[in-house]
Parts: sequence; C-alpha cells; structure tokens
Amino acid sequence: MEKDIPKIDLPEDWTVGTDISKELLGLYKNYPIRLKCEIVVLCMSGEIEALINLNQITVKPYDLITLVPGTIFQINDLKGDLKIYFLGFSSDYIENKDKSKSILQAIYNTLGRPQISIPEIGAKTMQKYFDLLIDIYSNYGEKLRPEIAVNIFIDMHKAINMIYRKISSIETPNIPKSEQLCRSFTQLVMQNYMENRNVSWYAEKLEITHAHLCTIVKQTTGRNCADIISAMVIMDAKSQLKSTQLSIQQISDSLNFANMSFFGKYFKRHTGMSPLEYRNKG
Repeated sequence: MEKDIPKIDLPEDWTVGTDISKELLGLYKNYPIRLKCEIVVLCMSGEIEALINLNQITVKPYDLITLVPGTIFQINDLKGDLKIYFLGFSSDYIENKDKSKSILQAIYNTLGRPQISIPEIGAKTMQKYFDLLIDIYSNYGEKLRPEIAVNIFIDMHKAINMIYRKISSIETPNIPKSEQLCRSFTQLVMQNYMENRNVSWYAEKLEITHAHLCTIVKQTTGRNCADIISAMVIMDAKSQLKSTQLSIQQISDSLNFANMSFFGKYFKRHTGMSPLEYRNKG
C-alpha cells in the first residue's frame, strides 16, 4: 500500500490509511511528483515542509491538505513523529461516470490554497471518520468496495467544501487586494501554463495591465511573473522525466513546445542541464 500512494495515480478506485511514513515521504525529496489522482490528507502530529504548486507550506497538526488532480508537489523536510491520515481516489474513478463534475467546487476552493487549518475538535472528529473508513476498507472485499465508494466520495467533498467556505468567509475580508491578485494569477498559471507562457495573456485575463501585474506580483511574492510561469513548466517537465516512461518528444508535446529542440533549450536554460541529463541523474 505505501509504495502506491505517492505515485502518479492509485491502483484502485479508492484507498485510505495511515501508513505514510517518513521513510516513504523521504523518497520524494529530490524531485517533484505530479498527481493524476486526488488525495486528501489530515495531519494529526509531526510537520512536513513541502512545495505544492509553487507554494512553500509547512503542514502542522490539525491541517487538512487537499491535493486535486494535476497537483505537483515536492517534499522538502520532515519533522517529529508523523501521524498522517489519507484518503485517495484514482483518476479512473474520478473520470468515470462524470464524477469529475462532483469535485469542481472542491478544485475551485482549494486552487492556490491546498492547506487549511481546522480547530482541534474538528480535526479529531475527522480523525474518527478516517478511522471508520479504514475499518470499512479493511473489512470489505475488493468486489464490495466500489459499491460504497460513491457515498464516501460525495461525503468527503461535501465536508471539504463546507470547511473551506466557513474558513474563507472569515478570512477573505482580511486578505489584501495584492494577495488576492497574486492568488488569482497563480490559479490561472496552474490551469493554463501548458498552453500559455506569455505574461500579457494572464494580465489580459485578469483585466489589468502587464506592468501592474508584474509590479504587484514582484512586490508581494518577490518573484517575477515569468519566473512563476516557467517554474510551473519546469516542475511539470521534471515530474514527467522522473516519474514516467514518456519520451522527451512526448513530454515536449504535452507541454505544447513547438519542437523538442526548443523544449531542450528551455529546460537547460532554467535547470543547467538537458532533459536527458536530468532523467539520468541519480
């Protein structure tokens, strides 16, 4: 079970457990992983420093993390005695019978903010729910699990949406406009970096000038807009190079580069090595 969770996808419709160890997470400290599946994580103890879609976060006790399909993450550091609950749904399960429509609201709520802190009493209630799911998973055979998956899927997403709506309604008025703009920009990049790498395109979508967008993002994050876009492209490319058997040509095509040569030059400019050198690097 452990070896399946952090991969690109899950081998069955859904899975749940607590067997995410330091040793397992430590295997993914050197390169990013891109998820096709969806994984919900509840931290009850310990800390995890991670990079999720360009955002540096520290996962602490009573944090709920929602990693929607397409999320790119990298583990940076692990501290303390980890107690992590997880619930995951495979890409095949989500895509079958239009289940993807059921998580649109969850994706909207969590884009740019995969981590949310919940009160201790709420976290302990959710812990009991995870324990119940683990018991169900352990005692139902493979033939019966798909029959109960739909209710678990719906219930979990309802809970996620309610938590985010409640927390967001409290916090939104206090978020500076500059930070709101940066969140909107980051969300757009996450959704469109494969097709659009031109800063002007994002400024137009946000209905502000190119100069204003660049100024606000630089002042708020300390990074240039172009750097944020290229960082997402490079993270995706690194993930595919390390975690898939796709050819470099196929990866270049998936990221909508004009040709493999241009992709190679772009990758080397940002990493100092060619795609092949990175793939073969230990």
